[in-house]
Amino acid sequence: MALIKCDFFSEALGMSTSMHVILPQNTQGQIGMNGAESKDRYPVLYLLHGLSDDDSIWCRRTSIERYVSELGIIVVMPNVGRGFYTDMEKGYKYFTFISEELPKVVASFFHVSDKREDTYVAGLSMGGYGAYKLALTYPERYAAAASLSGAMNIMETKHLGEEFNNIFGDEKNVLGSKNDLYYLVQELDKKNIQKPRLFQCCGTEDFLYQDNIDFKNMIEKRNFDYTYFEEPGIHEWGFWDRNIQKVLDWMLKK
Repeated sequence: MALIKCDFFSEALGMSTSMHVILPQNTQGQIGMNGAESKDRYPVLYLLHGLSDDDSIWCRRTSIERYVSELGIIVVMPNVGRGFYTDMEKGYKYFTFISEELPKVVASFFHVSDKREDTYVAGLSMGGYGAYKLALTYPERYAAAASLSGAMNIMETKHLGEEFNNIFGDEKNVLGSKNDLYYLVQELDKKNIQKPRLFQCCGTEDFLYQDNIDFKNMIEKRNFDYTYFEEPGIHEWGFWDRNIQKVLDWMLKK
């Protein structure tokens, strides 16, 4: 595998930003793990970070590079600060960046497939929200999405106070909007189109556990290919390191 720290300018954000990217490499076991054979175009996984993290965090706190070494997939880990993958009311256009600009930048730099069946998104906490938001907003682009300990009910982030208002604006306008996962599920459920497969997991002692259960109970009543998993655990990297492996097994099944 090759790990690249990529600094680049974002037109959507109006500033320089960064991403970490894992690229397949055929190492034939010479470094204690096997690599994938070379291809013209690789599937791509956009792997999203949480509120207090950055684009380096998945590589620093998990063994994601080792887990994907034989899978023949490019993993893109972008930096979105504390922007909740949203075009902020007062701030940066992070959703425009992540949904529109980033895929074009990635395609121009790396050999990624442009096929829906080769495009995936996953994330933890704030990134779980972002992963579902992307896949539910653009179901024609993503084959599957996974949320690990995700912030599924965006109104539960009101404790952020002024930061919440800067991101989402007046809380009265959030429910039933493009920033509300419940609304996105309900709207997509009405459409006779192919929907992304969805995976959701959470620790039973996580402070977001009840939010995840509420979302589970809602989406199970809808017409989605949906998988839920839970185990004892809190909001921490041991849980995410274990369960990103389950996500990869589920996500890349054919």
